[in-house]
Amino acid sequence: MRGDVNRQVTMLTAITPDQKVPKDHPIREIKAMVDRALQKLSPTFNTMYAKVGRPSIPPEHLLKGCLLIALYSIRSERQFCERLEYDLLFKWFLDLNIEDPAFDASTFSKNKERLLEHDVARRFFVAVREEARRRRLLSAEHFTVDGTLLEAWASMKSVQPREGGEPPVRGGKNPSVDYRGERRRNETHVSRTDAEARLARKGRGKEARLCYLGHVLTENRNGLVVDVAVTEATGTAEGEAGLEMLGRQQRRRRRTVGADKGYDTKGFVAGCRALGVTPQVAKHNNKRRSAIDGRVTRHSGYGVSQRKRKRVEEVFGWMKTVAGGRKLRYLGVARNQLWAELTAAAYNLVRMARMALRGQPRSAPA
Repeated sequence: MRGDVNRQVTMLTAITPDQKVPKDHPIREIKAMVDRALQKLSPTFNTMYAKVGRPSIPPEHLLKGCLLIALYSIRSERQFCERLEYDLLFKWFLDLNIEDPAFDASTFSKNKERLLEHDVARRFFVAVREEARRRRLLSAEHFTVDGTLLEAWASMKSVQPREGGEPPVRGGKNPSVDYRGERRRNETHVSRTDAEARLARKGRGKEARLCYLGHVLTENRNGLVVDVAVTEATGTAEGEAGLEMLGRQQRRRRRTVGADKGYDTKGFVAGCRALGVTPQVAKHNNKRRSAIDGRVTRHSGYGVSQRKRKRVEEVFGWMKTVAGGRKLRYLGVARNQLWAELTAAAYNLVRMARMALRGQPRSAPA
């Protein structure tokens, strides 16, 4: 029997956003962990704002908004503020009532410098990581490090000579740029849109793009992110960032780190051993001499580390597809570092929520 189409009518209702979110939805577990992490950051928030003056948008709302942008693949902060006006789940996550209006998208950009100045994103990421450690989900001995190219928010047409000379340009609103016969290198050219982006290519025969390098350090027990960094795309950035992230971890009697062939260099291997870390990196299979030998490869743990290290690709896959990091939205290393830390925290929250709900019965769909 065909149902009737009823016209919407205005009426009073006592429904709250909390009633519309399913009781077994993973976002409830995520919200509980986020609220605990933000509670630890409350003293930092108090120092960020003056004690007098007009009340500002709470920093908790800004951080929760950034998490929702990553979790629900929102393509921009402006689109998030638009959805916040009518999405009951978003209002519930930010502890807003149905009638509360959404804040303007310019709030994100106006407060970004404040968040950077007080290193809020790093503090929030550490708080989420400590939540994982409290739940005994982290390994303190076995790690994996890897890096990937992240395309910058800048066009190749913005690449111009550093000193003097302009590339030939033909007219039009979106002019064509002819670089025929001109060799563009980072030493001689720079992007006028994002001066910190660097020309880089994935491999031989691939086209060069304006990129940053994203680095991730994961632990091997559950594949959770324990550190993240964004740097300029230089030839030595992977090894340098990997050693810096390893140096920030708690020192243990025995630690190992797995990595791909790109880390099979004398500098990285020597740096790991200086930190007391066994470098279980993949060996080069070409004529190039490997920096590791049988002292590492003869142990059974080397094979285990090589299998476990492939899980780091899941982090990059999630950050690029779900969180929209295939092409970065911000200019400069600092702002993209803030994005990476909040996105890595969102990834950890999703993983921990799934592990917490694993084995619990889910209600059948209506």
